Amino acid sequence: MTPPRSRPLRVLLVDDHEMVRQGLKAMLARYRDDVVIVGEAGDAVDAERQVADLGPDLVLCDVRLGGASGLDLARALIQRDAGCKVVILTVYDDEQYLYQALRVGVVGYLLKRVDGAELVRHLLRAADGHIVIDETLAGRAATSAARLQAGEFWPGARLGLSQRESEVLALAVTGMSNRAIAARLVIGDETVKSHISSVYRKLEVRDRAGAVAVAMREGLFR
Repeated sequence: MTPPRSRPLRVLLVDDHEMVRQGLKAMLARYRDDVVIVGEAGDAVDAERQVADLGPDLVLCDVRLGGASGLDLARALIQRDAGCKVVILTVYDDEQYLYQALRVGVVGYLLKRVDGAELVRHLLRAADGHIVIDETLAGRAATSAARLQAGEFWPGARLGLSQRESEVLALAVTGMSNRAIAARLVIGDETVKSHISSVYRKLEVRDRAGAVAVAMREGLFR
């Protein structure tokens, strides 16, 4: 069994919705002997500052932070300090986000449907060196990984792209504009922009030319 901790786990909350932060604080207040919230941030810049100032044991962070990415924040924190522990807490029940998060180096990926006792248990395990993943999502991810290994997935899956993101990238490779892609897939222009931004982040490129170059180099669309 894991030995009892000498003090509560010190956690920094990072979520761009104040209501979520307040709800988490209220929920975790019942477990103050195990977990204490030492700070909260609504954006990546404030989160980085508070990590430097407060030195929390663990950062509990959403995948999306307004116009920024929680995964980019996690990457920056871990690159700055390899010992920094980040757990993602999100509504995005998507194994592709899970794969991306694990590549960044987070120690957990949990869904916001988790209850207080379960969240505390996961956080303590993560702090003690375990990787914690929502059980349902972990099962789906294992199945997806097996299918990916067998070559049964869409182009781009091995790079962390969702099926829709792969479809958008495939059309971008042909030279289609965002508007043309939206018309072809019968989705909104803003939805296309969101998928394109996600593709850039996952492929770690800055623009369409970079994304197309990665697609060509990796032989995604033959």
